[in-house]
Amino acid sequence: MRALITNDDGIDSEGIAVLARVAHDAGLDLTVAAPSWDSSGASASLTAVEQDGRVLFERRTLRGLPEVDAFAVEAAPALIVRLATTGAFGEEPELVLSGINHGLNTGRAVLHSGTVGAALTAATHGCRALAISLALSEEPRWDNAAQVAAVAIDQLMRSGGEIVLNVNVPDVAPENLRSLERAHLAAFGAVTATITERGAGHIKVAYAGTRAEPEEGTDVALLAQGHPTYTPLLTVCEDHDFAAV
Repeated sequence: MRALITNDDGIDSEGIAVLARVAHDAGLDLTVAAPSWDSSGASASLTAVEQDGRVLFERRTLRGLPEVDAFAVEAAPALIVRLATTGAFGEEPELVLSGINHGLNTGRAVLHSGTVGAALTAATHGCRALAISLALSEEPRWDNAAQVAAVAIDQLMRSGGEIVLNVNVPDVAPENLRSLERAHLAAFGAVTATITERGAGHIKVAYAGTRAEPEEGTDVALLAQGHPTYTPLLTVCEDHDFAAV
């Protein structure tokens, strides 16, 4: 199966190299195309750096996988996915794997994630997709993330339809990593924003971990218990139950 690997942390991140190695070991035919800069928070933005109407990119060699075509693209991850589904980087992909993001993407805050935005964009173009994220820490546990990614990729390969799986991996020692569990989206994300200063023509915003108590069965709650989580997501769709007032 053809797979595109992308992310929002940028082509030089450790996470994308880990994900590519897992996908390669799973037998997927890979192309890696990711932003040349950190595009965290890009959601499904279609921004790019263009020159004479051309989106810029350069070839790269991915460490540990010199035989895999890799491209650093001057574009946000969702645009990269759109370009890939039209054959911009070779044969069109059947799967899109986005990550491994350094930092969780949980709750309704997934709306703002470039990692998740790339996966949702893939679904609108007929691809199955995975977005995977690892809890932020000074010493990221990439081995845990790779273990969970292998399970999630296998599940994705065996599924049908335009499924999108949002997967998160907690920061726990390997022996404390619990089973992968399906989770509901929490009403909030792992980080909240607070306005700490208002002035003439400016505001100052601080970001911190949320102190709210998560509901049982949500991604935030299960991650706190040491479970990696997955949540199937729908891409843009109509609300057929809406009744005009």
